[in-house]
Amino acid sequence: MRYIKPPVLIKDQIEILKKRGLTFKNESKAAHYLSNISYYRLRAYTYPFQDNTNPNHPFIVDVSFEQIINLYVFDRQLRLLIFDAIEKIEIALRTQIIYQFSIKHGAFWHTNPSLYRNDLRFAKQLTSLQEEVDRSSETFIDHYKNTYTNPSQPPCWMSLEVASMGLLSQMFQNLKISPEKKSIAKHFGISDVFTFENWIFCFCNLRNICAHHGRVWNRRLVKITLPYNTSSLYISDLNVYPNKLYATISSLQYVIDSISPKSNFKYRLKAIMADCPLKQEKEMGFPVEWEKDPFWN
Repeated sequence: MRYIKPPVLIKDQIEILKKRGLTFKNESKAAHYLSNISYYRLRAYTYPFQDNTNPNHPFIVDVSFEQIINLYVFDRQLRLLIFDAIEKIEIALRTQIIYQFSIKHGAFWHTNPSLYRNDLRFAKQLTSLQEEVDRSSETFIDHYKNTYTNPSQPPCWMSLEVASMGLLSQMFQNLKISPEKKSIAKHFGISDVFTFENWIFCFCNLRNICAHHGRVWNRRLVKITLPYNTSSLYISDLNVYPNKLYATISSLQYVIDSISPKSNFKYRLKAIMADCPLKQEKEMGFPVEWEKDPFWN
């Protein structure tokens, strides 16, 4: 079927939304918002309040444009908080991978295929790493290239420092189970390496959503493994949705506690969630009175 929908003027976008049942307190202010936040981006925030089986998408909940904007702003604040937290985890993870393996296997362990589970994935990942090194404009990469000819790949503390979190996650997953890998997981308070691999993959997925200004509210995420044995306090009730934000954000908090015990992440999260518009906590998997769990106190 050919797509034939035409572009729509902002004033007409407002009329369409009004006909569908969305209310407006100030249409000129709404037009200003729509000139800076696209109608299509806001559609993700109106979708749950509409009958989407009907081609006209009528609103089935009494909601205003201003409330939708409040939900959008809330989501942005939550996304920025999460992105900041994952940055700390990414840096700590990078540090631990480089340290644990280089102390045992030397500066160029990352180019040793015997340390990896899958040879084909290793070859692809090493190629991707070389491409990221070649794209880098870091001074220490330029210095290595201008000073040394062998090996062509810089040592792990240079190469992996410029690797994306996605590639770092893939390489870590592909590493064989070893004392070094177990030590890395243990550093972050996780005894099961496979659980930690899953967590890093989930954090990476969530990071990419945040980095591309994606919606974290009311989003289905990669399923995270809920641990039954942790070295420190975790959420009391594991009967939560593993593919919703609460499960992943609880695991984020757990790891942050291990690397930055004085972090204010949990307090900032509770402050943001206290102002969650339209009672949408449940759409992110947050249980009733979640903040009273000892884990969050």
